[in-house]
Amino acid sequence: MGRTPITVAYGDGIGPEIMEAVLHVMERAEAPVDPETIQIGKEQFEAGWTSGIPDEAWESLRRTGVFLKAPITTPQGGGYKSLNVTIRTTLGLYANIRPSMSYHPFISTKHPDMDLVVVRENEEDLYTGIEHRQTPEVVQSVKLISRPGSERVIRHAFDYARENDRKKVTCITKDNIMKLSDGLFHQVFEEVAEEYPEIETEHQIVDIGLANIADRPQHFDVVVLPNLYGDIASDIAAQISGGVGLAGSSNIGDQHAMFEAIHGSAPDITGKGIANPSGLLHGAVQMLQHIGEPETAERIHNAWFKTLEDGVGTPDIAQGEGVSTMDFARAVADRLGQEPGQIEPVRYAKQERKSKNYVPPQVFDRPNDVKRELTGVDVHVCADDIEAEDLGQQLEAAAGAGWSLSVITNRGANAYPQSGDKVFTTDHWRCRFYPSGDDVLTNGDIRRLLEVVEAAGLDWIKVDNLYDFDGIPGYSEAKK
Repeated sequence: MGRTPITVAYGDGIGPEIMEAVLHVMERAEAPVDPETIQIGKEQFEAGWTSGIPDEAWESLRRTGVFLKAPITTPQGGGYKSLNVTIRTTLGLYANIRPSMSYHPFISTKHPDMDLVVVRENEEDLYTGIEHRQTPEVVQSVKLISRPGSERVIRHAFDYARENDRKKVTCITKDNIMKLSDGLFHQVFEEVAEEYPEIETEHQIVDIGLANIADRPQHFDVVVLPNLYGDIASDIAAQISGGVGLAGSSNIGDQHAMFEAIHGSAPDITGKGIANPSGLLHGAVQMLQHIGEPETAERIHNAWFKTLEDGVGTPDIAQGEGVSTMDFARAVADRLGQEPGQIEPVRYAKQERKSKNYVPPQVFDRPNDVKRELTGVDVHVCADDIEAEDLGQQLEAAAGAGWSLSVITNRGANAYPQSGDKVFTTDHWRCRFYPSGDDVLTNGDIRRLLEVVEAAGLDWIKVDNLYDFDGIPGYSEAKK
């Protein structure tokens, strides 16, 4: 077997300290990798790279396809982009895998029986960062959920469960409120689950689902979630298992992968030599599995377990005084080949790494034959110092007989026609129109509607077309 080229970034803060420790363990374990180092993070941000990644770093990442990354620091202000989000979206790292298990009694936890894996969608949802300030008083953030994006991460979760002898996959969403976006994710989960009849499935609403992870994590096995919920759930799971400083993370795509600790750059302890390298070491263990080196991954992970059992740890987890970052790494390296006596040793199955030229199968059906019909329009208006009743009358007069003003909402609450108590309002109004006649509605009709609204002195700021798909409304209801 040859050696696998990997890209390494030492990062910022405690990053260089823990990366040195992790590479020491890997070298002692004779991990068959050839690291090449890139510079990313704070200095690159400040040098003018808005994503914190210079061009030569991208060249290495695309060439090796495997990235071991220490934490980085994003400077405050200045419009800097999230480096992690940039890497995930650019390299197509759609699945974030974060295992969390108890190390009881060697690391304190209230949940000695937990052993769960969070599979987080990594590219969509609110993390697209699409936001707009629409009026002086109102901003919006766009939540994007796609069928292909949902299917591939959900399928990855089921494949992970099957390959790792996991028995159950839980889907967590908020589709009782976000019936279209989270509803789509849940729907795809149910469809994919039918292809894995041997795996138990369940769905939970995010509020009680995350509460259950915090209170009884032993109930869960593999959990798959949209991006934002997955970020929160994985930190909760890591914290209650013993601390986020212990957790590693893999970011998997069809042709590239990134491995890291889930914690940040911890500037408050930088340079003190006490940082715990365990999170990044667990990321490296996931990397070794990914590149087809399960035996090396086992030796390192079991040596880490044995080190815990022997009472050796950095100050955050030590049963005694604690050792330095590098002394902890040396202690792990000295126990390579040994196995724990009280914690069950890990066993990793051989996994075939995908070729860099891998082309994923088209497993999802693109609904190209769906009939889409334009049925109405939401016209968003900026207007302050106006009553809903006055705005409604102005819009009805401007639109004329060809349009029916169904409802005006403000912050989602129905403001016109008023059917109850007066609602609290801002300067941002959503005005829903349907055509009065039976003629087919066109974009040209909507343009003419906007012209008369503008001519009436009203400031429209955006429109959302309302479509039916195969006769089913593709938009949230706004009751009269």
